[in-house]
Amino acid sequence: MARTSFLSDFKDFINKGNVVDLAVAVVIGGAFGKVVDAVVSLVIGKVLEPTLKAAGVNAVASWPAGAVLVALINFLVIAFVVFLIVRSIEGLRRREEAIAPPDAQAQLASAATRLADALDRRQL
Repeated sequence: MARTSFLSDFKDFINKGNVVDLAVAVVIGGAFGKVVDAVVSLVIGKVLEPTLKAAGVNAVASWPAGAVLVALINFLVIAFVVFLIVRSIEGLRRREEAIAPPDAQAQLASAATRLADALDRRQL
């Protein structure tokens, strides 16, 4: 009996939206990180190639601080892309909040208050 409960609890846990969304984000983030790493290594290699050849270094990775430099640039690129994504999502949320219709219960309470004030002024 405990086994069924454990399995059903695990199934409920996995089926929650946040867990599935997080798993998808981790997979996409890992793939994106690899793409960024390849692009940064390529660009850094091409941009710094003349300087590296003058210093007698074959590749950025063989430079003493090359791996750290590539990792730092990867981090900055990924952080900037995440910032842009979060900023655009927040902008969409703000627009949705601005477009959202006003609360009907609040409007009704406001109308009732205005009606009561008007009746009080007329002493009815």
